[in-house]
Amino acid sequence: MQNDLETRALESDNPELKLWLRLLTCSNLIENKIRSRLRVEFETTLPRFDLMAQLAQEPKGMKMGDLSERLMVSNGNITAITGQLEKEELIARIVNKEDRRSTFIKLTPKGRRQYNKIAKAQGIWLQEMFDGLSQSSHKSLYKSLADLKKRLLLNDEDVQ
Repeated sequence: MQNDLETRALESDNPELKLWLRLLTCSNLIENKIRSRLRVEFETTLPRFDLMAQLAQEPKGMKMGDLSERLMVSNGNITAITGQLEKEELIARIVNKEDRRSTFIKLTPKGRRQYNKIAKAQGIWLQEMFDGLSQSSHKSLYKSLADLKKRLLLNDEDVQ
């Protein structure tokens, strides 16, 4: 068996810790497989793909600050990634006519084609990864995770 986060758990640990470590392990395994396939099949990275995915949802483009917030990364990270994508002509910077200090970033037609190709492949990869789950297991897991998410969000509101 490979070493992963879940192997840290002891038989005597509480079930919640074991569940949390299993969730982290599964998430990391999925993410690592996607990162690897993006690199091998498309010579790109997950952060670049994530940025393109956000822009694909906003045909008019987005401000760099909004991209940074949505992706939960620093403006510096966004600047570096946009610079790379711009050199490859996958995105374009457009000066905001209302506020010349801000810039919109949008996918170019070439960028949209590339994003669509990668997104289609990613969908297939995810199907392959979850293929071993029965439809009822899939639905049950999705529902259970939705319940957990709702509970965690409610707990966050209590803390603030």
